[in-house]
Amino acid sequence: MIIKPIRSDEELKAAFQRLETVFQAELGTPEADEMEALATLIEAYENKHYAITPLSNKP
Repeated sequence: MIIKPIRSDEELKAAFQRLETVFQAELGTPEADEMEALATLIEAYENKHYAITPLSNKP
């Protein structure tokens, strides 16, 4: 398992594809650890590049 930062949309797509493969991994396995790491990296990338800003409450 090689984990590295996600730096582009192409790498994001590859991370999602790998996540689909290991998503159902049994807890305590290397694949489950990889799944957790990928989810964290994907979340960080999306928060940085695709942040959802709250709507203003002003009329």
